[in-house]
Order: sequence, then structure tokens, then C-alpha cells
Amino acid sequence: MTTVTRILIVDDDAGQRSLLDSFLRGQGFHTVVVESGERALTALREHSISLMISDVRMPGMSGLETLRQARQAHATLPVLLVTAYADVKEAVGAMRDGALNYLTKPIDLEELLAIVRQVTGLSGGELALTESRPLPPGVIARSPQMAALFRDIALIAASETRVLITGESGVGKEILAEVIHAWSERAAGPLVKVNCAAIPETLLESELFGHEKGAFTGAVAQRIGRFELANAGTIFLDEIGEMSPALQAKLLRVTQDGRFQRVGSNTEIHTRARLLAATNRNLEEAVQRGQFREDLFYRLNVVELNIPPLRERREDILPLASLFIAQFTQGRARFSATVGEILARYPWPGNVRELRNVMERAALLCRGEMVLPEHLPTRVRGAASAVGPLETSDGERLEEVERQTILSALRRNHFNRTETAKALGISRRTLVYKLQRLREQGCVVDAPSE
Repeated sequence: MTTVTRILIVDDDAGQRSLLDSFLRGQGFHTVVVESGERALTALREHSISLMISDVRMPGMSGLETLRQARQAHATLPVLLVTAYADVKEAVGAMRDGALNYLTKPIDLEELLAIVRQVTGLSGGELALTESRPLPPGVIARSPQMAALFRDIALIAASETRVLITGESGVGKEILAEVIHAWSERAAGPLVKVNCAAIPETLLESELFGHEKGAFTGAVAQRIGRFELANAGTIFLDEIGEMSPALQAKLLRVTQDGRFQRVGSNTEIHTRARLLAATNRNLEEAVQRGQFREDLFYRLNVVELNIPPLRERREDILPLASLFIAQFTQGRARFSATVGEILARYPWPGNVRELRNVMERAALLCRGEMVLPEHLPTRVRGAASAVGPLETSDGERLEEVERQTILSALRRNHFNRTETAKALGISRRTLVYKLQRLREQGCVVDAPSE
């Protein structure tokens, strides 16, 4: 068995390189990182490489050409291609030229690690796995979905990669950005937040990039933009899907080389700010409709972190509610048993933001004492009562139906998680969470070893 596993990472995107480098080193692998196909061929001559991971689209020598030339001198070298959705057909064709497999962006780190382990012959027990860090005060992650999400963040935060945070309005995307910054090596620097939907389009460019005195009517002095202010830290662009096409083009330049110009100036400024973005829109659909630039989408979406809605992680509801009521009443108020049941049953369409607002209202009405059902809004009480009492036996039957459905689909798809998730109509991440729970119950959810 190979004792030293060295992986060659080839990508012109500094964020993508940083992500793969940090993640694989965190798993105990040695890495060699280069930014072009030409340098990859040089690295192959200078180092003993166990696996090459290469982007497909790169300036100069493409990933496909790098694969072909690498094959001439290293016929048995495993090569894993990383590709955007539009390149999938090319990537599949490249497998005829010797590519081991391909991954689509944004990369599923669990899938990447599984392939690397398969190639190198190393199991999880032989690697130095990175453990999650303690959550900051006031951050709740009792559900398996959120616990897994923060485990991913613990790995991603250490890199310089760009992150796209997605999820419904009110799920806590800004909180996630704060944790990424706090766990990064930039934590001592500023976290600069910009809500792209809250600033008029005519002012947003100046807000982001700054302006010179006299650049436009009302520009009575020079203004430093948010990208300059975030130079040693992180900039968080919320509601990125609301940005105009003209500003999207300017933002693309910053994601490519970190350079921009203040409004009214021809002087280029360079920023080292790490970029985090968030949206509650489906940007892939926006790209297809021509409302969002495809090249910017792939630049921002090096890693996508999707926060599930509160109704899909009910284990978090009561802990969050308890946290909020304690904040609003200085820890004096508590819930009646009925209130706890009502809160757990309500679907929370407004997610964590709605829950917080409901707890603020309850704190005022209960005067810091016992929170009773009458202190909750009518919509919350009504929706919970409409569900009706759920018998334990009914719940157990529903759980058994779900268990059997998942296991049956898993076997039909030969334990391929991606295909199983498609067959069930759920995301791969959601399937992983459910399989983790089934594994804890003693169910066989992995392919039998040969």
C-alpha cells in the first residue's frame, strides 16, 4: 500500500485550488498545486504523483489536452476531471482518453474523498480527519443536516475559495457567512456585508468599488468601496441574484484577478478580499433565462452550501426558540408543554427569521413568565391544530415506509447515491443525511465489499 500519497491539483482558479488543497491536506494527503496544464506536465516530471485532479476549462492548455499529453509519459496515472455542467459531454468523452472519472461543479467534497480513497487504497481510519470546531455562541445545529453542514464549513473555512450560500429567505445565510469568516485565517480582518437588494442600482457600484470626488452629482469627496475595506478580510454579498447585468460584468473581473476601478477613476486597485455570496433565488434557472451571467455563476459557485428550510430540520426548532426567548426575557421565561408541541408542528414558512419574530412577540405578551399558546400568533396555533394529534404508531409506520423506500431505491441503483437521490426526487445532500441516520439504526446503506 502507498505510504505517501501525492495528489496534483491543476486549476487556473485560485479559489478552487485553495479549496482542494486545504481539503485534501486536511485528510492527510500530500498535494502539489499548479495553475496551468503546462505547469502540470512539469510537476509530473519532478514529482511522483498518485492522482491528478484537473479542471477542464483553463486558458492556454485545456484540461483535456493536459490529460492527453500526461498520458503519453504516464500511461497509468489516474486523472480526475472537474467540470462545469456545460462541459459534461466533453468530460464523458475524455474518459475514452483515459480519465478515471469526472466531478461537476460545485464539487461534492464527500464524493471527491470517496474517489480519492478508492484510487489510493486508503480508508477513512488511515487518514487524519479534520474534526468540526465548536460552534460560536448562539449558533444552533442539533439536526443532522446542520451538523453535517458545519462539518463541511470547518474544512472549507480554512481555504481562500469563494462560497455561494443558498437557501430560502430567513434560513440564516448571513449567520453562516459569519461562521465561515470566524473560522478562517482572516478572522482578525473585517467581515464587510453588502445587501445587493437593499441598495439602489445607481449607488451599488459606488458602494462596492468606491468613487472619486466629482465622479457624479453628489460625489463631494472620495469614497472607499467595500472591496477595499475588506482587503484583509471577507466581503459578503447577500442577495447576489438581484445584481444588474452591468454590475455582474464588473464583479466578474474582481473574481478573476481581484482588480477593479473606483467610479470616475482609471487607476486599478487590487483587493485580496475573500468573496462569499448568498441568494434565495435559483441561479441556475436565472442563467438559463439570461438573467445572470453563466461565467460569473461558476466563478461564485466554487463551493455551494445549501441551508435546508427550518421545516426540514425540526430538531433545531425548539433549541432556537429557547435561545430567542432567553434573549428577549433575560432567561426568565419558559414554554408550557403545549407551546413546545405547537412550535414543533408549525411549518415556519419564514424560517428562522419568522421564529425569532414570534418569540419576540411572545416575550412581550408573557411579560417574562410562562409562554402560553395564547401568546403565539393565530396562524401558528391554527396551523398546528390543523395537523391534529399524531399517534406514535402512525409515526412509526411513516418512518418505516420512508426507510424501506430509501433502502429499496438504494439497492435498485447499485448503492450509487447520486442516482438514488434522483430516483427519490431529493437532493444528494438530503439523501446523505437520511443514510447517516439509517446507518445509526443498523441498516446496510453501503455497497457490500467484494
